[in-house]
Amino acid sequence: MGIIDHISDMFEVTSTRKSKRKPMQTVEIKVKMDCDGCERKVTNAVSSMKGVKSVDVSRKQSRVTVSGNVEPKKVLKKVQNTGKKAEFWPYVEYNLVSYPYAPGVYDKKAPSGYVRDVPQAFQIVPNTPTHTLTSMFSDENPNACSIM
Repeated sequence: MGIIDHISDMFEVTSTRKSKRKPMQTVEIKVKMDCDGCERKVTNAVSSMKGVKSVDVSRKQSRVTVSGNVEPKKVLKKVQNTGKKAEFWPYVEYNLVSYPYAPGVYDKKAPSGYVRDVPQAFQIVPNTPTHTLTSMFSDENPNACSIM
């Protein structure tokens, strides 16, 4: 142990200032954009925000993805201030959902490969006949061969 380590142990520096830094996160927003001007307006509005690292705009999917140290509500408010109708991205990928055709899940306006993010899509009821049959003949069941 050197002398600098000894001195630094003697004089401990504590900071009373709390960090207001926001965590790094990704915000996805659905925005209806018709032309290059709309796309440019939304991109410029969001990229001028403090803490934004990257902005990805997909006009075909009507989707804006913002990454950085930002608050989701402030990003949504900034996009809405451009005059565009905006909401948080309401969809999840089709292959991540248990029941993609449950009531309220399938949406014709969703981009291809996506369905609406609702609790009914992820719900697995343990004692339903389909759940019982799938667990009976699964690879995790050691007695599956004896049933057949």
